[in-house]
Amino acid sequence: MSAPITWPDFFIILAVTASCMLASRVLPMMLLKGRELPTRVSDALGYIPPAAFAALVANDLLAPGMFDAGLWPAGAPLVAALAVVVVARLTKSLLWCALTGIAAYLLLMMI
Repeated sequence: MSAPITWPDFFIILAVTASCMLASRVLPMMLLKGRELPTRVSDALGYIPPAAFAALVANDLLAPGMFDAGLWPAGAPLVAALAVVVVARLTKSLLWCALTGIAAYLLLMMI
């Protein structure tokens, strides 16, 4: 069994973590202030939020052992996700996507 962390160790870890977070968020803004990013870099940075969201959703939809409880409990979230993709393509509205996903999953769980 390991020893509990001491208060001085905690404050050292807190200071290092806060410094790293501050440096990674503030330094790029300070260094790039007043500069125009190249179009390709700006376009590439625009893909980060959708990719991160897709990774989070895919992690929930495609879990190891998802078919252990049967085909339908594993397939229902995938069908609801398909409905959300269709609504997203048609409306491009986050609100309608969320409502569609909730309603589709609710209806599929009632079957």
